[in-house]
Amino acid sequence: MIDTEFAPVSTVIGHRGAAGHTPENTLASLEKAAGLGVRWVEFDTKLTADGHVVLFHDDTLERTTGGRGAVAETTLADLRALDAGSWFDGGSQGAYAGERVPTLKEAMESLARLGLGAVIEIKPSPGRERETGLAVAGALAAGWPETLPAPLIASFEKTALGAAREAAPNIHRALNVFRIPRGWRNRVKALNCRAVHCLERNLTARRVRALKDEGLAVRAFTVNDPVRAGTLWRWGVDGVFSDYPERLLPFSRESHFSWP
Repeated sequence: MIDTEFAPVSTVIGHRGAAGHTPENTLASLEKAAGLGVRWVEFDTKLTADGHVVLFHDDTLERTTGGRGAVAETTLADLRALDAGSWFDGGSQGAYAGERVPTLKEAMESLARLGLGAVIEIKPSPGRERETGLAVAGALAAGWPETLPAPLIASFEKTALGAAREAAPNIHRALNVFRIPRGWRNRVKALNCRAVHCLERNLTARRVRALKDEGLAVRAFTVNDPVRAGTLWRWGVDGVFSDYPERLLPFSRESHFSWP
């Protein structure tokens, strides 16, 4: 069972693993993030046609695999047959050629081996919000490694977050937004979220303060510039998601250096 005593998320979180260095949402990306010194990572999850939870961002296959069509219409077996690494660097001769789309179960096994905490984003295909929320939260509740800090579930989709709350009420949740919406207090309260994750350019010191005054953790995506990260931290932002976490780690609260 997941420990309900939630461990603090680190100041710097590897975005989709370490997406600036490796194919996003792959086991190679988790490995790279750990090698860079990251303590927490973020990755995206959605469902295959036959109901398996996999790490994937887009609704369609084209950008990050050699396949075509919708993820929601692709079985796990067919998805696993695709190359999810050649697009990133060097094509079929590149270092990541042959990298596969991992299942959530495989990702959890890698996290346990690497000692990484994780923010798991529910990224449902259209029309599968509730189904995906139930599946992801259920899988985490059943299989999260006891050696790791409790995970954090995040999503832009309120239906997915509501379903995750239903399936695993003891796993903390975060609301993802591109900008702080009107009525955010009611939305966060209705979903019993503990955090808000916002596009970094739409955060201001005033907005951060308002969120923090409500007892919420605030995190920003996607931040690759140490100077911007330093500004956000000074405003009270608790963490940033980064494609290049090694650029920010020397200035994080876990280091002995001051913010830029």
